Amino acid sequence: MYTQAIDLPDNDRPDEPKSLEAAKTAAAANAARDRAFEAAIANDRKIEPQDWMPEAYRRTLVRQISQHAHSEVVGMLPEGNWVTRAPSLKRKAILLAKIQDEGGHGLYLYSAAETLGTSRAQMLDALHSGKAKYSSIFNYPALTWADMGAIGWLVDGAAIMNQVPLCRCSYGPYARAMIRICKEESFHQRQGYDIMLSLARGTQAQKAMAQDALNRWWWPVVMMFGPSDKDSVHSGQSMAWGIKRITNDDLRQKFIDATIPQAELLGLTVPDPDLKWNEERGHYDHGEIDWSEFWAVVNGDGPCNRERLKARVAAHENGGWVREAALAHARKQAERAQRAAA
Repeated sequence: MYTQAIDLPDNDRPDEPKSLEAAKTAAAANAARDRAFEAAIANDRKIEPQDWMPEAYRRTLVRQISQHAHSEVVGMLPEGNWVTRAPSLKRKAILLAKIQDEGGHGLYLYSAAETLGTSRAQMLDALHSGKAKYSSIFNYPALTWADMGAIGWLVDGAAIMNQVPLCRCSYGPYARAMIRICKEESFHQRQGYDIMLSLARGTQAQKAMAQDALNRWWWPVVMMFGPSDKDSVHSGQSMAWGIKRITNDDLRQKFIDATIPQAELLGLTVPDPDLKWNEERGHYDHGEIDWSEFWAVVNGDGPCNRERLKARVAAHENGGWVREAALAHARKQAERAQRAAA
């Protein structure tokens, strides 16, 4: 999935020393720090918040983790619109639980990013101003109940492909957060597939609804792994640092290979006339991706970009009184504790 840089103070190196001897000492210390960091990455050891790290590594993590957190929170919006319209009380309860999970994922990830020296307020300001991005997939509308199935099956299925390798990310807090997130995402994927299976085995109208959802979501999901490796700006360095373990194109191929048999079991047709099994490669070949659509969505011209961002800004502003009340309560509790201790 794509990321966008977030500007942070450039404090990778201390102030310039004022003497030649001090300069040599500082250079030696910097070289030792660099070697220790590179050795940790080479030996697949986790980098922890208290460890020294290059500022570029820190910025990359803040960019990626905050974007991931934003994606979890914005991803609640298309599903939230379907809670009251779910076809049964059971489906309502399952969808509510899934939305709650995604809100929790956002909180885990914001907390992980905060260990890197950024604040929740900074991250949210970057999102609300359009400086930070979230996954392109959440800028598409959810038009029917079948879309809840397609989002769970395809979107969460693609997320799992992308996120399981992050459990081995070189940054400890991120890797540990991903373990629980991936376990919960696996249930989300099964929930989505169960909806699609019920529709595919239902009436002709229900199966047609499932096919329509697959037709609309397939290519946006294939795109959500990010640009091809040759056009990906951040992948090479992220791979070298152990933040990313598998390239965009390889993740995309793994997703397609895993999903086609699932679609066949449903009796649905993937909307790609060029899709075919390549015996020599041992993978499915697929058609050309419309990257112009991908970049249009990334740059703010998707079907729901403005709607999603407006909804998030409104929710943040409308919830201001809750944050203020919580802070006031915390202050009162601290004051009472101080008086009791005096």
